[in-house]
Amino acid sequence: MEHYYSSSSFGRIITFVVVLVVLQGGRAKGGTKLRKNESILAIQAFGDSFLDTGNNNHLISITKCDFPPYGRDFLGGKPTGRFTDGKVFSDLFAEALGVKELLPSYHDKELQMKDLETGLCFASGGSGYDPLSSKINVNI
Repeated sequence: MEHYYSSSSFGRIITFVVVLVVLQGGRAKGGTKLRKNESILAIQAFGDSFLDTGNNNHLISITKCDFPPYGRDFLGGKPTGRFTDGKVFSDLFAEALGVKELLPSYHDKELQMKDLETGLCFASGGSGYDPLSSKINVNI
């Protein structure tokens, strides 16, 4: 007999892990040191709403955030499809790695060829790991 875990309990576990990592982050001493002539040129993001930079805006989905109050603290104060008022993790990673300030979504209508060279976000809010996600919400 298969056991399925609810999305809410999985979300609680993920939230707990993220909080734990953030609290321990100040004391962590790890990472990768790049050699002098090496750098990270691009970033590709795959995931759910933690990383989605607006892919759901152009999908038929009940999981959207391209309306106020989303984006009120973001650049320009307008909703962009990010599941937050500001930057999502994929934006923060790209900025911290020095690749670009914002990671554009794969479905962005203003996407340009130069964006392909530095990376894209393929994440879709509402996508989930457990089998219930695909039954409740079809995003991918």
